[in-house]
Amino acid sequence: MREQFDEATWAELPEFLANLPEPVRLIVWGDEAKSRTEQQAVELAHFLAAEFGPIRCELLPRRVNYDYYPVIGVMRDEQDPTGEISAQDHGVRIIGLPAGYQMTALIAAIQAVSFRGMTLEAKTRIQLKGLQSTVRLELITDADDEAGGMMAHLIFSLAAASPFIRSHLIMGDQFPEAVWRYSVDRIPHMVVNGRRHITGVIEEGKLMKEIAAAVMAEKQ
Repeated sequence: MREQFDEATWAELPEFLANLPEPVRLIVWGDEAKSRTEQQAVELAHFLAAEFGPIRCELLPRRVNYDYYPVIGVMRDEQDPTGEISAQDHGVRIIGLPAGYQMTALIAAIQAVSFRGMTLEAKTRIQLKGLQSTVRLELITDADDEAGGMMAHLIFSLAAASPFIRSHLIMGDQFPEAVWRYSVDRIPHMVVNGRRHITGVIEEGKLMKEIAAAVMAEKQ
């Protein structure tokens, strides 16, 4: 599992993951017997859980409503007054085996969920409180896309901060069907509610405007 991390990411893992404010659960949907990537996703989740106390992992079977595997869900564990622990799903998903720069995207997802998206600007958090319609953000990237890792941190933070946002990162180099489906010619490429397309890096305020426009279009 060590070989999946570059030197810089490996060196920073303890700082990023050892002291998370709230525990996180990695849920892997897949079948280890079906493909090597699904097996590696399970190994990755087990490794992170073994190395860092605030992280747990769980393997679930394939689901009929997922097109590609493996799927890694990042959820926050919460304890109710009776002491029972349950996973709180923020809709944060990594579709495919994170590799290259997208290993940092997985770390960003874990941090965003544990910190509840607290790195977002105050204006963004106010705008998110007014959101009442579900928004789906799909980010298509690949292992060599450094900008994709940057955008992943933003969309995962939005999902962690709002129950109405679902953020999926798709490894386009592993699933070219997703690239063809959305006619992607440059990455990172984001699709909002399956209709609005954004290519390249977009800053937080502009993305919120795109989300607002997508919500308005759904109502018309």
